[in-house]
Amino acid sequence: MASVSTHVLDAVTGTPAPGVPVTLATADGTAIADGVTDGDGRIGDLAGNLDVGVYRIRFDTDAWFATSGDVESFYPEVVVSFRITDATRHHHVPIVLSPFAYSTYRGS
Repeated sequence: MASVSTHVLDAVTGTPAPGVPVTLATADGTAIADGVTDGDGRIGDLAGNLDVGVYRIRFDTDAWFATSGDVESFYPEVVVSFRITDATRHHHVPIVLSPFAYSTYRGS
């Protein structure tokens, strides 16, 4: 079964973003896992045993910016939808975050 991890980087400081609350949900919005990024901005094992399908990761960016000392973020949350097509693979879904922009990519 597929597994998912994530990583959040702060583009303003060029450092990891620890303490970001993250929720993994199914396509219909049912939460199936949650966690908080560690000191390196990572959640190495957000969920495992996932079937083929569409999932969403929600990053609570308001919580991160409230504690990081940066300005208020334009984006109160970042939601990344992604598809698992191979249930035997690991899926890494990172984001690079700043108060007024974010990006994501399929990591390894």
